[in-house]
Amino acid sequence: MKKVVFHHFGKPADILNAENAETPTPGPDEVLIKVLASPINPSDIMFVQNLYGIRPHLPSGAGFEGVGIVEAVGSNAKIAVGTRVSFTGIGAWSEYIVTNHRTLIPVPEAMNDETAAQLFVNPFTAVAMVEDSGVKKGEWLMITACTSALGKMVVQICKMRGIKTIGTVRRNDHNDELKALGVDEIINTAEENLPKRVQHITNYEGVRAVLECVGGDTASEAVKCMGRGAIMLIYGVLSLQDPKINIGLMIFRELTLKGFWLTDWMRRVDGSTRQKVSQEVITLLSTGEVKMPIEAIYSLDEIKAAVTHADAPGRWGKVLLKP
Repeated sequence: MKKVVFHHFGKPADILNAENAETPTPGPDEVLIKVLASPINPSDIMFVQNLYGIRPHLPSGAGFEGVGIVEAVGSNAKIAVGTRVSFTGIGAWSEYIVTNHRTLIPVPEAMNDETAAQLFVNPFTAVAMVEDSGVKKGEWLMITACTSALGKMVVQICKMRGIKTIGTVRRNDHNDELKALGVDEIINTAEENLPKRVQHITNYEGVRAVLECVGGDTASEAVKCMGRGAIMLIYGVLSLQDPKINIGLMIFRELTLKGFWLTDWMRRVDGSTRQKVSQEVITLLSTGEVKMPIEAIYSLDEIKAAVTHADAPGRWGKVLLKP
């Protein structure tokens, strides 16, 4: 079989290659999956640079999620061969992958492969963060880097819940598309003063929550946009720069800055909460209530072009790999 592998850390386009490998055999708690499609997420890019919460064991496969068909099962796996499933596991950018049967989510027939490939990382993160933010109907929530796949999902979820949204961008290329998805206000941080504009929009009350993934100056300015008792959930640092936090604001506005990592969220919440989020995600995606646009599809042999495209500015849809 063919799989994407890296032997040392570095820029993804420089170190990733499609190589031939033996097709793995599942253990007692595992299944063998024939991969149909897998997305390229920011977490995948961070992983191959050794900047993620999970450390790679070199040489390593890449890609954390995808959709595929169960080809073989271990003795303890309770799922039928031939089932189409969403899966998670290191090495999704491959023709075949072995993963624990507990990571699998059977995919409804109504959901196409392109959507099912993205079922876990972004949708679960979006729904879970909106829940954890505590923002109620009629209140304001701000999303930095709003044109990201996750940002667009949050906008659509908030629209359905009656939560008002402010999205930050650095380019105006996709403002019309964001408005069509339901964002209430868009602020270009390259052209406008973020805190002043937010105060004007919210009648000087500030936002109830910020979902932040940029870091650096954007995060620093976003803290100034938070109202009394507000929370910032930090789930990324695209700029690779730490913010400068105004401690006085944190004290006198009683602000909370908290990291969010889906892996830990899945560990700490109870089974009923995980099931609730899972059902909501599947319903939103299978009915088309939340849309997840695709910009490009590449083969495994085109991995260098694929990761370059996925990391390019101004991208609107997700980049997928199809073996």
